Amino acid sequence: MTDLSTLGPYFREYFDETKRTVDAPYLLEAIQRIVPILLKARDDDRTIFFCGNGGSSSTASHFVVDIAKVTASRPAPGGGPRRFKCLALNDNTPSVTAWANDADYSKVFAEPLKNLASRGDVLVAISGSGNSPNVLEAVHAAKEIGVTVIGLTGIGGGKLKGLADVALVVPSQSMQHTEDVHLLVLHFLTAYLRDRQA
Repeated sequence: MTDLSTLGPYFREYFDETKRTVDAPYLLEAIQRIVPILLKARDDDRTIFFCGNGGSSSTASHFVVDIAKVTASRPAPGGGPRRFKCLALNDNTPSVTAWANDADYSKVFAEPLKNLASRGDVLVAISGSGNSPNVLEAVHAAKEIGVTVIGLTGIGGGKLKGLADVALVVPSQSMQHTEDVHLLVLHFLTAYLRDRQA
């Protein structure tokens, strides 16, 4: 029979580390800067773009579902819901594979962003390491257009930390904990924007 004697201690260690990352004061400081950007984009009828690779790609898509759908469930005072216009650049698989095949994988988010984005829009760039070339290319394209960049990263922040207008850097060297906290932040923002800012 498999020995599971280490399972309990590992479980506690893993979730204790996650809790320590969430307790870091600068996470809240970053969130306090992110919320006004998202609300301004909504109120100005701007588009919020998201992108990421791998697990961060999933987080980008998840964020679009939650912020676009869940926040619309609470009507605004005196009328219908105030909706967020959101798009995950990684969700268009034909576009991603075409740019990767015909140009370079680093272009898969930047080139569609150049087609779709306008000054005043927002890009939420998600990279656990902060060094994903295609995410960084999207950030550079966003800056040229006049798009505000929110960066979600970890593991020291990488290059994304210095490029983003607001960087939320998870204080962990673990990709798992970084992605865990990105999801927690996503769900917190969704709940807050639904319950407090409709």
